Amino acid sequence: MHPLLRTLPAVASAMLLCTVALPSAAQNVALAGLLGSKALLVIDGGQPRSLAPGESHEGVKLLSLQGDQATVEMAGERMLLRLGGTPVSVGGSGDAAGGNKLVLNADARGHFMTQGQINGRSASMMVDTGASMVSLSAEQARQLGLNYTQGRPQAMSTANGVIPAWRIKLDQLRVGSVTLYNMDAVVSEGAMPYVLLGNNFLSRFQMNRNNDQMVLDKRF
Repeated sequence: MHPLLRTLPAVASAMLLCTVALPSAAQNVALAGLLGSKALLVIDGGQPRSLAPGESHEGVKLLSLQGDQATVEMAGERMLLRLGGTPVSVGGSGDAAGGNKLVLNADARGHFMTQGQINGRSASMMVDTGASMVSLSAEQARQLGLNYTQGRPQAMSTANGVIPAWRIKLDQLRVGSVTLYNMDAVVSEGAMPYVLLGNNFLSRFQMNRNNDQMVLDKRF
């Protein structure tokens, strides 16, 4: 037998062993704490791991830290993590349970927070039953690349008086694995730390709340 042929089984076995040994890509990640200039990340429910910007572990790369938020890259997607927030998963927020259902857990303050995307760009979001529609600040709109000043101008009354606002359409709003299209939204000059998921978003779902968990089933 040719010597090369005798070595093929060994080479194949080595290749198989290398394949088995490769770590699987991370599925979800949460920001558990901050250690100076490092983020304490919990990946796939494992032990907390400290990473500095630019460092990677199990397929998760920490891009930046700002305040109580961290931006990471996982499976080619950029995601924003908030300290104490729910885990973020590949393809969405980690709050998805199938393509037509969202399961949101309340944070320590009782707010239902999640990570979503507007027109493909990541944004931190919060359910707000007091808002009539999806709402975001002008600063958030600029960060998301929305040309909101081309929307329909209107005035909005706030506790600090009347402020300018614009009614726009969002081509795509994604939360978890659920994607909604042509969503009405309002952009205002007021300060707003999160995109508010108002009643026009919630009306697309059958909503059930059980203590600290909210389940949203998409209507058809």
